[in-house]
Amino acid sequence: MQTALADFIRDTPTGREADSILRTCVHCGFCNATCPTYQLLGDELDGPRGRIYLMKQVLEGHAPTHATLTHLDRCLTCRNCETTCPSGVRYGALLEIGRPLVESRVARPWHERLLRALLRAVIPYPACFTPLLRFGQFLRPLLPRAIGRSIPARQEPSAWPGPHHARRMLVLEGCAQPALAPNINAATARVLDKLGISLIRAAHAGCCGALHHHTSDPAGALDFARRNIDAWWPHIESGCEAIVMTASGCGVHVKDYGHLLRADPAYAAKAKRVSGLTKDVSEILAKEDLSPLKRDIRPGTRVAFQSPCTLQHGQKLNGVVEKILVNLGFTLTPVPDGHLCCGSAGSYSILQKKLSQELLARKLESLQSGAPEVIATGNIGCLTHLNSRAPSPVCHWIELLSGKRDDDKS
Repeated sequence: MQTALADFIRDTPTGREADSILRTCVHCGFCNATCPTYQLLGDELDGPRGRIYLMKQVLEGHAPTHATLTHLDRCLTCRNCETTCPSGVRYGALLEIGRPLVESRVARPWHERLLRALLRAVIPYPACFTPLLRFGQFLRPLLPRAIGRSIPARQEPSAWPGPHHARRMLVLEGCAQPALAPNINAATARVLDKLGISLIRAAHAGCCGALHHHTSDPAGALDFARRNIDAWWPHIESGCEAIVMTASGCGVHVKDYGHLLRADPAYAAKAKRVSGLTKDVSEILAKEDLSPLKRDIRPGTRVAFQSPCTLQHGQKLNGVVEKILVNLGFTLTPVPDGHLCCGSAGSYSILQKKLSQELLARKLESLQSGAPEVIATGNIGCLTHLNSRAPSPVCHWIELLSGKRDDDKS
């Protein structure tokens, strides 16, 4: 498409990137066919093509409005449109430019600002998030069902083998996942241990920064990225061969560290190295001999796999987990419209609750259609969101391979 960017941004690195992305779009509209919010709302401005038009207007000097902000807020950042787009439009990168720009010019209502500030102040910090979660879990039996079901039952961590193998890999423990589902990383450690790999936890590594990044605080997100790089770097220098991600939402963000810190002279090279070493756990297992795992697996278990958007659209790893599960003897049940988002999308399930719940209902209907024994996914946000209403047990797919899984839905 033709562009005429305004003077304030035209000759900046950000402007040149935005211009390049905009010129790739040919307005074909294929993206709307797979956009979850367009399917729900039927509004052109709540689809990728319409949002691109809105961002183009702002970049060309037009004043954004509250309506502009609302339409961008409703985007899940699922990047389904990128998978669909025949022209290769980098919609997610454009949104990362457009959202902060619009938000800097349109004042949010005070309650929206407060909610976003609270999310950024609590979720990325385990010392704050974990006690609050435990208090909610304590009160859970006393709360109305509609509220209580959104609080996951407490899960106790399972065994984590010691580091005794020559092959070593780092793991991102994350911020909310250790409190919500500590068995995920422990299960990963046990699985990799059986394959001759020790999984290492780095002190002082924490939140990947995605929450800040997607709530228009890019500076805060970069601070988290630098802290993680500093925590991982000694291990990288001593020979750790990969940084394992068990949450695909974190994985897609850490893989982007090299791009996000490309202009930081102190971190650009390290960030690029970290991004190159970052692998979803499925990428690790896809290259290993998995026969040592078969004795702990119940073959024939009917599994509905919910492929997170950050795995299939963000990291382009669609089908990798499914192939692993099938090769190990699991039976995958059909999941119609498996490309569509479950509605979790990080903080989206809190900030856009109505749309999120509508998408969740559709996703659960799809997942349950094949009568699975268990629903498996690859991202803590999706897992927590699905588990709030799913009639079947929900787990991380790596737990199916570890020989121990917490199916408690009490």
